[in-house]
Amino acid sequence: MIAVHLDSGRVCLREIPPPRRSRGFALIRMLVAGICNTDLELQRGYYGFTGTPGHEFVGVVVDADTPSLVGQRVAGEINLACGHCEFCDAGLGRHCTNRTVLGIVKHPGAFAEYLSLPERNLHPVPDEIATDQAVFIEPLAAACEILDQVQIPPGERVAVLGDGKLGLLIAQVLHAHGAAVVLYGRHKEKLRLAAGVETSVSIDLPRARFPFVVDATGSANGLQQAVSMVRPRGTVILKSTIHGEVRVDTAPVIVDEVTLVGSRCGRFAPAIDLLRSRKVDVSPMIAAAYPLEQASEAFAAAARKGVLKVLLRNSAA
Repeated sequence: MIAVHLDSGRVCLREIPPPRRSRGFALIRMLVAGICNTDLELQRGYYGFTGTPGHEFVGVVVDADTPSLVGQRVAGEINLACGHCEFCDAGLGRHCTNRTVLGIVKHPGAFAEYLSLPERNLHPVPDEIATDQAVFIEPLAAACEILDQVQIPPGERVAVLGDGKLGLLIAQVLHAHGAAVVLYGRHKEKLRLAAGVETSVSIDLPRARFPFVVDATGSANGLQQAVSMVRPRGTVILKSTIHGEVRVDTAPVIVDEVTLVGSRCGRFAPAIDLLRSRKVDVSPMIAAAYPLEQASEAFAAAARKGVLKVLLRNSAA
């Protein structure tokens, strides 16, 4: 099969055998996969990564221990947990100390004709959700995770910093929840994609105004900006994964008793419900789609300034 391979910043294709399906795992034919900022960071050297990336995908199960899974369209949770540590026992497999991570840590990713994941990681995609839209289930789940971590009352004011893919998803999720969201970004054309959400071009950011601020800038300066915008005893939710150190003045965090919340992966069920009910619209975020064989061109397109979601399609599917 064809698989994308990253090595020392280069994106190339390799012909390799399909993955062997282990007990409890499913063999999946990738239909469509999405390139996200983490994949671009891996290309730049994040985690010292070498191998097949990709963790946002929709595929069809071609073989599994559970016969009813075969033939179903699925999306998959990316953390492969051990199932028997203290985090797994608490239902927090995404924090399993023994975990591998699809396309990121010691498990080949979805940018290939076939991939393999544990059956327990898979979620059937409802017929009401188009395949291209279902690619967003994983990042949308990450946006939904905020509401599992922080109690934001309906009507409460929330600032979201960053008009990239994740910022747009977070703004829509919190808006659907009933929060009074203001999305701050630098690109008017992107801000227009946040249907129903109040937006602002972030030149002069307000200070100490919001009880909740979400940093989804992807910038090393995002945390400092978020801290300056939150009220005393407010909460800053950190969604930016930065490769390298981030400098922040901790004095206002301490003096104003600000709560910092790191936020990563989330449950798939709320994301699937939002897509099925059309409370979140992801279609305008799709910038381009390339066949898997043109992965190098696709990565180059995804890395261009201002580009949102770039998809890879499996021509053999």
